[in-house]
Amino acid sequence: MPTLFDLAAILMVLSGTFGYLNKRYIGLPSNAGLLVLALVSSILVIAASHLVPGLAFASQIRDTVGSIDFNETLMEGMLGFLLFAGALHVDWQALKSRSLSVGLMATLGVLLSTLISGAGFYYLCQFAGIPLAFSWALVFGALISPTDPVAVLATLKTMTGVPKRLEIDMAGESLFNDGVGVVVFTILLAAATGSSGAGGIDYAVAFGDFAIEALGGAAFGALTGYVAYRMMLAIDDYPVEVLISIGLVMGTYAAAHALGMSGPIAVVVAGLLIGERGVTYAMSDTTQRYLHGFWTLIDDILNAVLFMLIGLEFLVIDFDWAHVLVAIAAIPLLLFSRLASVYLPFQIVRLREHFSPGIVAVLTWGGIRGGISVALALSLPDGGERDIIVTATYAIVVFSVLVQGMSLSPLIRRVAAKESTQDRDGRTEEGSRATAEGEAAGPGGRGAN
Repeated sequence: MPTLFDLAAILMVLSGTFGYLNKRYIGLPSNAGLLVLALVSSILVIAASHLVPGLAFASQIRDTVGSIDFNETLMEGMLGFLLFAGALHVDWQALKSRSLSVGLMATLGVLLSTLISGAGFYYLCQFAGIPLAFSWALVFGALISPTDPVAVLATLKTMTGVPKRLEIDMAGESLFNDGVGVVVFTILLAAATGSSGAGGIDYAVAFGDFAIEALGGAAFGALTGYVAYRMMLAIDDYPVEVLISIGLVMGTYAAAHALGMSGPIAVVVAGLLIGERGVTYAMSDTTQRYLHGFWTLIDDILNAVLFMLIGLEFLVIDFDWAHVLVAIAAIPLLLFSRLASVYLPFQIVRLREHFSPGIVAVLTWGGIRGGISVALALSLPDGGERDIIVTATYAIVVFSVLVQGMSLSPLIRRVAAKESTQDRDGRTEEGSRATAEGEAAGPGGRGAN
């Protein structure tokens, strides 16, 4: 069995090699290029093992990839760093101005999508003759509903000209709804496996657990973030301040889990606080440059490893043709549930905030799924339920990253251009109305009475 260092070395070598090949010869966005190359490599290994039965090299590769615990690698290792790096660069003031839309999509939207996609997946499986209890279908709905902050932020980084309101909605929602989704997933999984104690969901207990994990995680992240901010405020030494930020991420994530709170939500809140108050009041220009440079580099490296890992996981997923057909049918189902989970909350948002009609289409198509959904699916206990859920999740994630992610930029440009035209026409109409009112008032204007 390879050691932990061996696995890390293999991942870094492959990430560097695939990254080079993509930049040198293919030219796809980094996350999509790494996923494509890893998928192609996985398919070639599988083909070689079928063409040459007993091929030791192919078996060794599959065994090595299989020895990587994807769920633990992402959820207990990489995720805290990726979420902090993303939150660090979010404009807190802009996020506060969009708090209603972000909050509704990250809570109500996740719950709606969980119910719609879960119920739809249940009936798809029934139609295909695949036995799946409704409780397990809801588990699938919970793990596939949150947009992946890693995938969304990586996609946004490749785009230019994204309207500020739209960028904040997409980034803010993805940062918070994964924490909400993980909490909902945990509650539904306990009910599906019977570990909740009664064969069903005790809604009072579930609501209490949700409040403790989500709200407790947010409060805990605010506390640890404030402590780190005060430490940074008291000194001016960029190596120590970068070290404090690393300790903040690892300590907050680990302690939140130990206390029964949401680690992802805690780290996001801590990152937002450091990105706002820390950068504004506690850091010199030199510290800001090194801190942002460090976390940008960490973000890029871990993103590369993650998307390559998603592609390599193809090697260890057992596919059944009936499962594949259901997985393909689940893609439009998920798009419909995403549309409902965006459209309905925005009917509430429109009572207080103005938004372009095209924003619903962009947020629907921009609801990119990624490694978190795969990690949660792979964490399920062995059984028939796990097999169909893993297959459907993998198909949706690959479609989401490669098709939705790569076609999102043209859609955003069209919506941005339309919104700009509407704003310009609105200003022209207001100017014409003002001119007409001035002419109607006569040569002396309002004073000519």
